[in-house]
Amino acid sequence: MTQYLLDKDILSDVIRNPQGRVADRIAEVGERAVRTSAIVALELRFGAAKLQSARLTEQVEHAHGALEVMPFEVPADAAYGDLRASLEAAGKPIGANDMLIAAQCLALGCTLVTDNVRAFARVEGLSTENWLRAD
Repeated sequence: MTQYLLDKDILSDVIRNPQGRVADRIAEVGERAVRTSAIVALELRFGAAKLQSARLTEQVEHAHGALEVMPFEVPADAAYGDLRASLEAAGKPIGANDMLIAAQCLALGCTLVTDNVRAFARVEGLSTENWLRAD
């Protein structure tokens, strides 16, 4: 069974649109096949704190309670080292958090669900899908 890791843009959409396209896709693949990263969790918590929004903080908490949040741990560190070195050597780096998320997906063998397919396409061997856009 394919395992999916939702990035910030995708999880944000679920929070804003709990009956939307992404929620429908989660129901289609099954909640047990969907997770997120601790890196995505910290990005969402930062956004809620920056906005000082109690409502958004509550929504983020609910989303994190509904999904498995994968810790960043071995062997993702090794995948990160290799990934960062190869992207820098090619002169095609991606954002720091995106690099961590990509490394974690590679280490876990997950498909990354993102609205930023273009940037993540630089990561060799990373499987991506965009659940916000029509196929």
